[in-house]
Amino acid sequence: MNMSEKVINIEFTRDEALVLLEWLNHFDEAESIPVQDDAEQKVLWSLEGKLEKALVEVVKPEYKELVAKAKERLLSD
Repeated sequence: MNMSEKVINIEFTRDEALVLLEWLNHFDEAESIPVQDDAEQKVLWSLEGKLEKALVEVVKPEYKELVAKAKERLLSD
């Protein structure tokens, strides 16, 4: 197994994942994440896709409200 085949697992709380996904979506839509090359862009899209698959909240009509509540809980901890 070479280095590129090794998997790294990172754990986020659900609130952290929601806030991170919303942040990535915001900058992706604005096309304002400063990437230096296609590899960096690919990694960001991969992360965004993995978060979207893991979070059922993204398809809920109250998604924005759920993100706001997640932010509140993170700030209160």
